[in-house]
Amino acid sequence: MDQELRNALRRTVNALREILESSALEQLEGTYGVLASGKVQPIEQYPTLQASPELGRRRAEIVAAIAHEREKLSGKGRDAEAVEKFAREAAFTLLNRLAALKLMERRGLVPECVSRGPESTGFKEFRELAPMVAQSQPDGGYRLFLELLFDDVAGEVRVLFDRTLPPSYLFPDPQVLKQVLERLNAEEIAPAWDQDETLGWVYQYFTPEELRKKARQEASAPRNAYELSFRNQFYTPEYVVRFLAENTLGRLWWEMNPATSIKERDFLVYRPGEQPKKREPKDPRKLRILDPACGSGHFLHYCFELLQVIYREAYEDDHPAGAELRREFPDRAEFDRRVPGLILAHNLWGIDIDLRATQLTALSLYLRAKRAHPEAEVKRVNAVLAAPMPGERALFEEFLSTLDGEPNAGLLKAVLRDIWTELDELAAEAGSLLKPEVAIRERVRELRDRMHALRTHGQQIGLAGFTAPEYRQGELPIGRVPAEEFWNGLENRILELLRAYAEHAETDGIARRLFAEDAAHGVAFLDALMQTYDVVLMNPPFGAASAPSKKYIDKTYPRTKNDVYAAFVERGLGLLHLRGYLGAITSRTGFFLSSFQKWREEILLKETDIIAFADLGAGVLDTAMVETAAYALERVA
Repeated sequence: MDQELRNALRRTVNALREILESSALEQLEGTYGVLASGKVQPIEQYPTLQASPELGRRRAEIVAAIAHEREKLSGKGRDAEAVEKFAREAAFTLLNRLAALKLMERRGLVPECVSRGPESTGFKEFRELAPMVAQSQPDGGYRLFLELLFDDVAGEVRVLFDRTLPPSYLFPDPQVLKQVLERLNAEEIAPAWDQDETLGWVYQYFTPEELRKKARQEASAPRNAYELSFRNQFYTPEYVVRFLAENTLGRLWWEMNPATSIKERDFLVYRPGEQPKKREPKDPRKLRILDPACGSGHFLHYCFELLQVIYREAYEDDHPAGAELRREFPDRAEFDRRVPGLILAHNLWGIDIDLRATQLTALSLYLRAKRAHPEAEVKRVNAVLAAPMPGERALFEEFLSTLDGEPNAGLLKAVLRDIWTELDELAAEAGSLLKPEVAIRERVRELRDRMHALRTHGQQIGLAGFTAPEYRQGELPIGRVPAEEFWNGLENRILELLRAYAEHAETDGIARRLFAEDAAHGVAFLDALMQTYDVVLMNPPFGAASAPSKKYIDKTYPRTKNDVYAAFVERGLGLLHLRGYLGAITSRTGFFLSSFQKWREEILLKETDIIAFADLGAGVLDTAMVETAAYALERVA
């Protein structure tokens, strides 16, 4: 996307953010009685709310959702800040739903629905099929039509299209929606809807530049996770993404399959006549790639493209991995249809501290899979929010009480209490730099061994809150299985129980459901950190850590605490298998400043081989005032 188009898109997104946020705040006050200050007006002042049980229910859920958000904040102004964040989430969610429909229109995945507003072909067909339904709506049915499309997409990518959550209760009136659609459909940004990267730019531009400038003027270091996220929202150019992905994932596959076509790609660096190191081929479903600060998922997009090649070449290869794929998918057409879903479920992981980033990563990868094959089944996208466990202690204890009578209830409670302790508020601040998996992995190993001893020797061993008489063997793995396998069984059961709790909560109150969803985020975050990866790719934050996380990062990363990007490189290497690859674009300062001496000597030179290096200089990361370098490393120690 060229600079002129990016500038036009920036202006459009900034205008739409202001329009939609203003509309959301007006609806909160005018319809639901929730003021920008956080004060909730008496329902008696709103006859419409009293007359409509449905509006009354929605108001109660909006108030509960804002209170849930308030629990995550601190300071005197947190009531108003919680309302502001709720309105911003509602605005961002609707903008991205409409942008997604625009992209899907261009790819033939949905009928024309946004490009001509109520005159769109899809809406005209809807009115012909259900004229009475359309006529019964105040706006002629256009909002209902859009919401039905949202629900249809939510069947596969619920994370951004779930209309049962309170932010979706805010929807602009017809006049405001008309303004929004006019800007989305403006000629100056029309070429953007043909490009996969558009959602990434929408994400970056949603936070206004003046907010970044203000934050930098007021504090040299980010004061919280929110500032850390928007101060480091810089889109990685495609050539950098290709350079790093081809010299990590591409090189990995070249070593497994020397005849690969990936060798001929433009950015894979090797010397004339160089032969790749030997590496045993893997079933491509076992390759794991992580972006620990994923933003809108640009690295994962290009890895998706490389993985399509890898799956195709593996299928055609004589190695046992190829034979296994052909055995499971004897029909080649069916295999091609399944590959996009397999890539998203088995190969790609992204972590970010910003919920909006993970939502867009999930949505953009869904669209990428559909572009690869319109009939692709997307059952899972591993876009993970670095989230603490929810702060409502009473709801946590209530959830634990629902486990009574479950097989292995004591075990599940013990692990959940440990997770709650490890995933404190630092999860949202430190993100992937947090190391909760170290304590949890040791705890899981201890519980596994104690359960084995209890089962084989009949010992009455107290196990973190439960004893032998309470123990009943259930669905969890037991015996001397690897800690990771044992954890997977625990994790799957915990997520099942949280889903059941959330479904029950839909009739008992939105607070319980939001609690369950936040807890599921935390468990998924922990699961992503419990794994090891073949490739880690990133454009990490740079500069100082956020104020709340500084003490933790100083203690945990003594060799790299002087800059967050250096700590991310150290952390990324620790998440790799031996002989795994890391690719990063960061500030170039680490390669010559004396303050990075330990990073260079104790990490880069002792723990890695440098595979490829590009000194890129200034002007690479859009508006970022930083000189950069891109490099690929192999972990050797």
